[in-house]
Amino acid sequence: MAAGVLTLLLSAGSGAVEPAASAPAGRPRARDIGVAPGVFAPGPLDAITDVAGVRVGQLTLVEGDRIRTGVTAIVPHEGNVFQDKVAGGVFVGNAFGKLAGTTQVLELGTIEAPVVLTNTLSVGAAIEGVVAEVLSWKGNEDVHSVNAVVGETNDSGLNDIRALRVRPADVRAAIQAARTGPVAEGSVGAGTGTRCYGWKGGIGTASRVLPADVGGYTLGVIVQTNFGGVLTIDGAPVGRALGRYAFGPRAALDTDPRANVAGGSCMIVVATDAPIGARDLQRLAARAVFGLGRTGSSYDHGSGDYAIAFSTAPDVRTRFGETAPRSHVLLPSDAMSPLFEAALEGTEEAVYNSLLQATTVTSAIGSAEALPVDRVVEILRRYARPASF
Repeated sequence: MAAGVLTLLLSAGSGAVEPAASAPAGRPRARDIGVAPGVFAPGPLDAITDVAGVRVGQLTLVEGDRIRTGVTAIVPHEGNVFQDKVAGGVFVGNAFGKLAGTTQVLELGTIEAPVVLTNTLSVGAAIEGVVAEVLSWKGNEDVHSVNAVVGETNDSGLNDIRALRVRPADVRAAIQAARTGPVAEGSVGAGTGTRCYGWKGGIGTASRVLPADVGGYTLGVIVQTNFGGVLTIDGAPVGRALGRYAFGPRAALDTDPRANVAGGSCMIVVATDAPIGARDLQRLAARAVFGLGRTGSSYDHGSGDYAIAFSTAPDVRTRFGETAPRSHVLLPSDAMSPLFEAALEGTEEAVYNSLLQATTVTSAIGSAEALPVDRVVEILRRYARPASF
């Protein structure tokens, strides 16, 4: 079971809260079915937490027949992130979304709080939760301004988003639950109520470790998938083969309204231990958004496609209030290409993991089926992918 997961199940009218399993039983990750995008090897966990010090915490809210939502928090390092800010960058692929805190990241090139993902109408509550949590940390007693970075996707297809169920205390609980180790994927945390390519989406993660001759750095990605297009897995036209894809034949749409799966959003968070400055972190974030294209994203008009990237390297951190000059070790831009490739590969695999790990979710508002793994494997075999088949 993955660490750092809080799941609350509240039956309608029962008033009783009980724990639930944090990982789907019997659902594979991409590598379990032979899909291993790219040329670089993953880290031991194939997760964003392969980047030393990065922690993930999640709170899943499943209440009655209408609430299917949650929170996912990414904490950049084990210290006081406000006092010891990490270098950060943001890239906007399509700005139909509500990513809070971006202007200060773009202006100062730093991230000073846990990055939080949730649903669209809970961004305000999440900001309040992040601020309250950071203010409570030892050493922050005289802090009077906190830049909370909060991303979102709209889970109203499965969740009663207008109920404003996520509260600041839930966000704080997710941050406090953050741990290193395996990361729960699929229908958990901020991915509880999301859809992707006409199927159940959710949280996915992956990592890459560069060979020593190109730096040996580790890069990890975590995604909240809620977008559409024409699903492609390892080059195979899975969406078309399954009959669910954006802009398909009208007859298919008449038979199954789920066949038209354009729209939606995706949030991506990239972490690396490479000593990268803010400008190149923005460029790295761009490659993560580009990586969605490998999976078939249509980058629809209504899709908020964002990536946040940060470096955990101590050499590129900024101490709160420091004014004295100091030297930095900074990776030059000419050395970025292997990390760009790692971001592309990691994002692609993280999207696949979000789909493969997601379980079917139903509510009074709607339902989203889990991607049918057996059919996906058959399609991959039909198109002679991956090479291991």
